[in-house]
Amino acid sequence: MTSRTVTLLDVARAAGVSKSTVSDALQGSGRVAEATRERVRAVAEQLGYRPNSAARRLRRSSTGAIGLHLPQTATRLDYYMNLAFGAVARAQEEGLDVVLLAPAGVAGGASGRVASRVDGLLVIDPEVGDSAVPGLLDAGVPVVTGERYLGPAAAPSGAVICDNAASLTALLDHVTERGARHPAVLAPAGTSAWATALRATAASWGQEHGVSVALRTVPFAATPQEAEETTLALLRTDPAVDAVICAPDGAAPGVLRAAATAGRTVGTVSDRMTGSTTSDRTTGSTTSGRTGEGGAHPRTPLLVASCVDGTATRSAEPPVTAVDLRPAAYGRACAELLCDILAGRTAPDTVRRHAWALETRASTTPPR
Repeated sequence: MTSRTVTLLDVARAAGVSKSTVSDALQGSGRVAEATRERVRAVAEQLGYRPNSAARRLRRSSTGAIGLHLPQTATRLDYYMNLAFGAVARAQEEGLDVVLLAPAGVAGGASGRVASRVDGLLVIDPEVGDSAVPGLLDAGVPVVTGERYLGPAAAPSGAVICDNAASLTALLDHVTERGARHPAVLAPAGTSAWATALRATAASWGQEHGVSVALRTVPFAATPQEAEETTLALLRTDPAVDAVICAPDGAAPGVLRAAATAGRTVGTVSDRMTGSTTSDRTTGSTTSGRTGEGGAHPRTPLLVASCVDGTATRSAEPPVTAVDLRPAAYGRACAELLCDILAGRTAPDTVRRHAWALETRASTTPPR
């Protein structure tokens, strides 16, 4: 039998006890001899039995906590820390604590132990390659994912999703409206829904608009140095690039450094049809809109934007245009959906959408 077909009755028959005895033994309740309790648990494990999550919620007492599982790279990214604070704030309003799950603590079949300590789980940006995710989704408690899980596993109880294709489309539309003719996207590697959507959108947008989009893949949590190195290599091999959209959180300052090293100012691209000029933010001089070999003058300004807003983009010089994913509100929305499911206010299989906003700044706009 598989874990999807084994029932309490199957365990009862195999253990030679009643169905109610199996239920009491597995829940740690009732007057069941310790030897019987251990035998029932051993049989249940051997058969691969997993309790029905809804029934389990009704029968067991609340732990007063929910678990939060973040990507392994989350510890150094502002986005996930802000998301976690938002989730904690909403959970506390419901009288629930939030337990941050260490990646090592839920790998290797430990999801059952995790589920015994929490009433439900938040699994944020689940990666297909994360070995812990399938077990968490099938841990016997309600699970809400932040973004969809693209791998083969039990469906979550709910999800909160962003339209990531639309956010990158908005950035690409923005830089072309500002004069870019050959944009580039530093897209994240990995198998999360966010990373997958950005790579696919960069390709499909270029095809739809007849524009050559230079696509480069960088680590999911690329550092500014990694973004700088990738951008420098890009500008050397493809000097026609006149806009760089950097996906990873906090990496955009590396693109700005690469632009400075390559002698490219950051600002609105000149209108090449009229030969208008754009101010040089560094020297205060003007740069001609004439193109050179490869489609770009060595001093043609470079537009810079980011798929994730944060401290790094807001405090950069110049400040960087970015998509504000509102991470604290997103974490709050995920926790709220899980709380609603736990309290019976919302049916399982609910999917809610989270709104983002485009923040335009000096890296893509002319000086005032």
